[in-house]
Amino acid sequence: MCAMARSGGATRVLTLLASAIRVVASVIAAVIVVHAVFVLFGANPANALVQFSTSWRDTFGWFTKNLFRPSNPKLAEAINDGLAALIYVLAGNLLSRLVLRITPAGAKA
Repeated sequence: MCAMARSGGATRVLTLLASAIRVVASVIAAVIVVHAVFVLFGANPANALVQFSTSWRDTFGWFTKNLFRPSNPKLAEAINDGLAALIYVLAGNLLSRLVLRITPAGAKA
C-alpha cells in the first residue's frame, strides 16, 4: 500500500510538472506571437506593452532573430517570431510528453 501511495504521488507530481511545462511554453509562445503582431501592424515601439513583448522576444526568441531576411523587415521579424513561437509550442509539448512517459506505469489513472 505504501509503494502504491508513493507511485500515486509521483504520478501526480509528474503530471503537474508536465502541465506546468506545457503552460509555460505556451505563454512564452503567446507573448512572442503578440510581439509579431505588434511588429507586423507597426505598433508604437515606445509603448510599455510593446516593450514588454519585445523584451520577452529578445529573451526567449533570440535563436530565430534574423534567421530569415525577406526584403520587408516587418515581415521578416514576424516570420522569425512565428517560428520561435512554433518551436516553443512543439518543444513544450514534446518535453511534457516525455515527462508523462516516465510516470509510474501501475499508478496511471
